[in-house]
Amino acid sequence: MWIDSHNHLQDPRFADGSELIRAMRRAGVERCVVNATREADWAAVRQLAEDHRDFVLPAYGIHPWYAHTATTGWQDRLRSLLLADTRATVGEIGLDQWIAKPDLGTQMPVFLDQLEISRELDRTATIHCLKAWDALFTAFKEQPPPARFLMHSFGGSIEVARRLIPPGAFFSFSGYFLQPRKAKVLEVFRQLPEDRILLETDAPDMAPPPEAITHPLPEGHNHPANLASIASGLARGFGVSPEELSRRTGNNFRRCFP
Repeated sequence: MWIDSHNHLQDPRFADGSELIRAMRRAGVERCVVNATREADWAAVRQLAEDHRDFVLPAYGIHPWYAHTATTGWQDRLRSLLLADTRATVGEIGLDQWIAKPDLGTQMPVFLDQLEISRELDRTATIHCLKAWDALFTAFKEQPPPARFLMHSFGGSIEVARRLIPPGAFFSFSGYFLQPRKAKVLEVFRQLPEDRILLETDAPDMAPPPEAITHPLPEGHNHPANLASIASGLARGFGVSPEELSRRTGNNFRRCFP
């Protein structure tokens, strides 16, 4: 059985979240974390978590791409959502310098407030960081992360990872990194502590290479039921059995998302 530590089942590119979940169950996925990206989809994430309580763990947050959409009082509304559901975590949050707008000056205060809320309520944070490692470590000096945080779809160097491990980082591997041109990412994951590695799809994004797609979707969208195939690819990369990888990542998930 597999756990998808990061996806976006609420994304409007998906027509029917319930049908996706049925396909995921059939493919051996037992649970997933559904991450919001902005205030506008918090309600959809909450509805999925209420309709599928044994399967969906909700994560509420504002993604750096949408930092400019945050409205007055969003911090209080985020706290209320988290307090209403002890399973809820904070995500997807972070920093991104791959995009030009919103700029880091807009992203940073939103990120810092979310770090503070996650630490204050002792909730795991799911962090997106793209071409912004120096900014991330600067942010951590101002607002330390919570005791547990997930660096989702981690594509950084082993040197960056080693700086993130002491404060509590876990790292999730997505199927996109099975692309041959992403071999360096797999090599980094081989060097990570085995008790800090999780699996994710980031569906509908970060699709695996064609040979790993068991559930094709139009326009190249990534089906979350591809997780089992992604896991098999990572197991081969590690030289372990899928059963062993399932045991490891399942135990790690329960520590990261207690």
